[in-house]
Amino acid sequence: MKTLIKNIFEKRLFAVSLLLLVAVMGSAFLYQQKEWKAPATADAKKNPLTADVATLAAGKKIYVSECQSCHGKKGKGDGASAKDLDIPAGDFTKATTQGQSDGALYWKVSEGRKPMPSFKKKLNETQIWQSVVYMRTLKQ
Repeated sequence: MKTLIKNIFEKRLFAVSLLLLVAVMGSAFLYQQKEWKAPATADAKKNPLTADVATLAAGKKIYVSECQSCHGKKGKGDGASAKDLDIPAGDFTKATTQGQSDGALYWKVSEGRKPMPSFKKKLNETQIWQSVVYMRTLKQ
């Protein structure tokens, strides 16, 4: 009788644990699906750079080395590493991306969001702004 009660308890504990795990994973997935919006202070930030030849060349170099593997050669979110991501890589050609301010894009590159890493320690401010200028060339 003691063994029967123990088995029932263990099965229920396992079932509850499994349900809890599914709930946690589901909420994490839904969290990642939420709109990724920059704070108003970041959104208002102005890009100090212009889209001149030197800035575009520097931005492209950064994009190729740091972004292209996930976002793809043309910025469509179809890079070689994109298939390994839990959520789709951003598509820079879409109006929803191109419609964001330079400050919002700067903030997103700087801060990152899983699975995209933060670049604030890897790239300096000028390099992040250069990458934003280059992203603008990827519109449809």
